[in-house]
Amino acid sequence: MQAMVQADELSKSYGKQVLFEGVSFKINRKERVGVVGRNGHGKTTLFRLIAGLEEADAGTISAPRNYRIGYVEQQLAFTQPTVLEEAIHGLPPESRDQVWRVEKILDGLGFSRADWTKNPAELSGGFQVRLNLTKVLLADFNMLLLDEPNNYLDITSIRWLEKFLIAWPGELMLITHDRSFMDKVITHVMAIHRRRIKKIEGDTAKLYTQIALEEETYEKTRINDERKRKEIEQFIARFRASAQLQGLVESRKKTLVKMGRKDKLETIKSLEFDFAYKRFPGKYVLTAEGLTFGYQPDRPLIRDFGICIGARDRVFVVGPNGKGKTTLLKLLAGALPPDQGTVVSLQAVAAGYFEQTNVQSLVASNTVLEEIAAGDASVEPAQARRLAGLMMFEDDNALKKIAVLSGGEKSRVLLGKLMATPFNLLLLDEPTNHLDLESSDALLTAIDNFPGAVIMVTHNEMFLEALAERLIVFQNGGVTVFEGSYERFLERVGWSGEDDRGRPRPSAAAAGSGPDVPAPLPPSRKEVRKMRSDVIAEKSRILRPLEKHIAELEKSIEAAEAEQTRMNAEIVTASQAKDSSRIVLLSKTIHQLRRMSDAYFEELEPLLDDFEMKKATFDQRLAELDVLD
Repeated sequence: MQAMVQADELSKSYGKQVLFEGVSFKINRKERVGVVGRNGHGKTTLFRLIAGLEEADAGTISAPRNYRIGYVEQQLAFTQPTVLEEAIHGLPPESRDQVWRVEKILDGLGFSRADWTKNPAELSGGFQVRLNLTKVLLADFNMLLLDEPNNYLDITSIRWLEKFLIAWPGELMLITHDRSFMDKVITHVMAIHRRRIKKIEGDTAKLYTQIALEEETYEKTRINDERKRKEIEQFIARFRASAQLQGLVESRKKTLVKMGRKDKLETIKSLEFDFAYKRFPGKYVLTAEGLTFGYQPDRPLIRDFGICIGARDRVFVVGPNGKGKTTLLKLLAGALPPDQGTVVSLQAVAAGYFEQTNVQSLVASNTVLEEIAAGDASVEPAQARRLAGLMMFEDDNALKKIAVLSGGEKSRVLLGKLMATPFNLLLLDEPTNHLDLESSDALLTAIDNFPGAVIMVTHNEMFLEALAERLIVFQNGGVTVFEGSYERFLERVGWSGEDDRGRPRPSAAAAGSGPDVPAPLPPSRKEVRKMRSDVIAEKSRILRPLEKHIAELEKSIEAAEAEQTRMNAEIVTASQAKDSSRIVLLSKTIHQLRRMSDAYFEELEPLLDDFEMKKATFDQRLAELDVLD
């Protein structure tokens, strides 16, 4: 198999920190390789070496002549007056007329048509990075080096990029903390682990399983060798003075030399999460009714939204960027007052709220330990030390000032503060930002084990697939609650703009235009399922109150009739006792009960007719949709 990129005996260090030494690997034709490893172990540095932006301390990287490698840099250098023109500038000169390719990728990465005419300098930092990514995807490179490409993408753009990369005809290397995204895209996975590189065909689970088995075998062999070494050393010490056994003693000494000594594997530090739980006896932790909010009075982001959060719920907030996910979480957390509506929780509810921008609340002059301890007045120094250690601030690192920390380190301090206080409701806004893949796995496990309720904003489909039980979905200009898992949501509703197979539908611009207007296509299966879901929701909304009222009337009739039966039995007893006054009283009561039953029946009959008529209408609509599906 032809190697397109080949590294031989590659080494790289920064000061005393060795990232990797003497490593060799190949990226062969058509391979899509996921690169994994803990933060700070050299993944980005490896990309920069391959891209020629840094030099190795030793070793070489080679590629075929004229082999073009595209790397999305965080540094921004735009030269064109509009987003569309800047993106077109990413095309090779001979392909500058293929504007449809540009429009397709801009659409896929979440640029609105209004964005196309903006100056790139007007875009947010996240969209500027997306524009850089657009140019790399357009430039007809042979290999793509993508370092956390989904960091600034929303869930619909991530799903579009996933499908784009699966269809990528060349080679690809990918770094991401989203295990689900990586496993769907890659053909091979490569780990930077213990300053070495290991590459296999398959997904991340296969790689980590293989590494774990190899290290378990190594450790068992090391322990067995140490036992043998001690036995040999004891033999040598015991018989060193014996002239008769000198030959055996010398033989054992040579065996020791040949054996060598295996070093004990160094413990690799990793983030750990342990959310403290405050016992909550109630059934619901939070109820929101009629929530309406907008930063512009005439354009509310959220309108008349309501939800009730159970004490053990796992609720995930999903949707495109800029539609109100973080705003809704702030409203539910009480960090932002609604324009209308209420958010109510019981006094026993203890809510913990995490949001990236809250790093601004950290006191720059405090140490890591002081900030974590400030999370709760009851935190003892030893507990603060333990939590700092879980967030990988050990020993003197726990005494670092907040002012000198990176953005990722400050985020870890916020998570440490969150763990310092017992909560029964966690509200988390994109907590996986700045976490590597292993740390994301640890966070997922901690959330899964947390006994309380969780409301989380995320674009990470691994978390959605593993944890989501209910969804708050921002889509098509509104926000709705979907009762069910993320898999069920994709099956029943799905993201607008994707066809039945989850592929992006071509935009009008990409499809071209002409004088002939095509006949409207029949709805796709996913659209039919969406229509069916809407009918079912409407059916439930219309019929459920009727069902409830009918059930209440039937229950009242049953109670009145049961009471009449009891009264009739009492009349028999009173007659036998010749208690005339009791008989009169019971007769009056029975007469009143009969009148109540008659009134209930009169109310019930038209309700039953109305219910049956409406139910038949909905059943007919559903039957018509079944024919289309």
